[in-house]
Amino acid sequence: MQEKLPITLPANKAAYFASDFHLGISGKQTSIDRERQIVRWLDQIKEDAGAIFLVGDLFDFWFEYHSVIPKGYTRFLGKLAELRDHHIPIYIFTGNHDMWIFSYFEEELGIPTYREPIRIRINDKQFMIGHGDGLGPGDYGYKFIKRVFAHPFAQWLFARLHPNFGIGLANFWSSKSRGTKPEPTAFQGPDREWLIHYANGILDEKYFDYFLFGHRHLPIDFTLKNNKSRYLNLGEWLTFTSYARFDGEQIELLFFDNEDGKVAG
Repeated sequence: MQEKLPITLPANKAAYFASDFHLGISGKQTSIDRERQIVRWLDQIKEDAGAIFLVGDLFDFWFEYHSVIPKGYTRFLGKLAELRDHHIPIYIFTGNHDMWIFSYFEEELGIPTYREPIRIRINDKQFMIGHGDGLGPGDYGYKFIKRVFAHPFAQWLFARLHPNFGIGLANFWSSKSRGTKPEPTAFQGPDREWLIHYANGILDEKYFDYFLFGHRHLPIDFTLKNNKSRYLNLGEWLTFTSYARFDGEQIELLFFDNEDGKVAG
């Protein structure tokens, strides 16, 4: 876990958090319609955004060849560039579907990219922020595969494949992995939600006001064992279009274009 320099939000500004856009596949909408929706959300929040955290699985698959990135996502990438040109800080985290984001966002857009959870103080609150994959007990098969895919030699080998073949193959793997072990659609309770186990374990050694993760695909707001710290899962944009807003004092899970959205926990 990295510790980052603290952020002090300017007056009347907020920090925003979202994850699991999974651009590249269809959900309730096609990928391109969801991309347009995300751009509208970014347009809506830009007036009071003091910082934006995009917490993994922004793409259902992403691989950066030396001079090639995946086709599409022009509206989304252009909006990020516009926001950065207006000096809005943006932070990106890799997820299990886009762990092969390398240096493109940092070099092209000036957006730092994080591969592990970070500890950061925003105003006077301590946050732990990360995608959430591979944390907590169990899931040893995925943890092994993640180590393999994160190895530079595996990335070098994949880069030898022509993009037409490599990206097509990776999209096929991605769709297969999603179908073999889908996440439960309902809150499983604190004894069965592994990220709650993880956060409670961290509290034995370090205090955080908020644990913010994605990956679970369910918007959750749960008070942890010390009856003070909170675990928030950011949900996803395939169905829920959920996100979090921290106004400098309080944090809240919200929904965009979804009047029926409900928070679990």
